[in-house]
Amino acid sequence: MVSGRSLKATPPGVADAAPANGPASGPAKGPAAHQLGHRERLRERAKAGGLVALPDYELLELYLFRTFARGDVKPMAKALLARFGSFGATISASIEELKTVPGVGESAAIDLKLLHEAALRAGRDKIAKRTVISSWTALLGYVRVALANEPREQFRVLFLDNKNQLIADEVMNHGTVDHAPVYPREVMRRALELSSSNIILLHNHPSGDPTPSRPDIEMTKQIVEAGKALKINVHDHLVVGRDGVASFKALGLF
Repeated sequence: MVSGRSLKATPPGVADAAPANGPASGPAKGPAAHQLGHRERLRERAKAGGLVALPDYELLELYLFRTFARGDVKPMAKALLARFGSFGATISASIEELKTVPGVGESAAIDLKLLHEAALRAGRDKIAKRTVISSWTALLGYVRVALANEPREQFRVLFLDNKNQLIADEVMNHGTVDHAPVYPREVMRRALELSSSNIILLHNHPSGDPTPSRPDIEMTKQIVEAGKALKINVHDHLVVGRDGVASFKALGLF
C-alpha cells in the first residue's frame, strides 16, 4: 500500500466562485448573451446523440442543471473535474471535499453524492440476487464504483450464503491513505453472525495501483487460516485501484 493521491488546485477563471471566506453561492445569475439557450441546446444534444456521447464535463453540467435552476454551471463542472481528476472521483468525494470547490454548496454536494449512491445501488442490484462468483463482471463493476476513488483505505467484506448469493456487503474498517487495520477474528465473528459460509475480501489502494502489498498478502493468509477452522471459505481478495482490480486468486496468492 502506498501513498494517496494529491489533490489538484481549482483552475483560475471560475466566474461564479464565492469569496474564499464567504459562503458558496452557486453559479452567477444573468448569463451573457452567448450563454442564452445553452441549457436547451445541451439537452437537445443529449437527446439526439445520447448521454453516452457527452464528455464528462457536459454530463456533469447537465446534472448540475437540476440543482441550479439558472446561471452558467460549466465553470463549476470543469472545476470539479480539475479538482478531483475524473467523473467517478468527483461523485465519490465526500460532501466536505465537494464544498471546497468554489460555488458548490451543501445542496449541490448532496445532489452529487446522491448520484454516487444511485450508481452503487444499481451495481449492488446486479449481484444481489445472483450467484456472485458466476456474475464476476458485474461484481468487478460494482467494486470499482464502490472503492476505486475512495481517498482513504477501506476494508470491506462480501458475506455470501452456501449458494454464494450475497447476504451483506459491509465495511469492516476505514483507514488512512495507505493502511486499513483488519482483525481476522472480527471478520469471522461477523460471518458467524450472518450465517455466512463464504466470503470475498475487498479493499482499495488510494494510490491507484491495485498491486497487493506484502502486508496485504500476510493479512489475507491470516483470514484464510481463521476461516478454515470455522469452515468459512474465502473465495478471493480483490484489491481495487483507479488502475484496475487485482484478484489474489488470479495472481496465485492463495
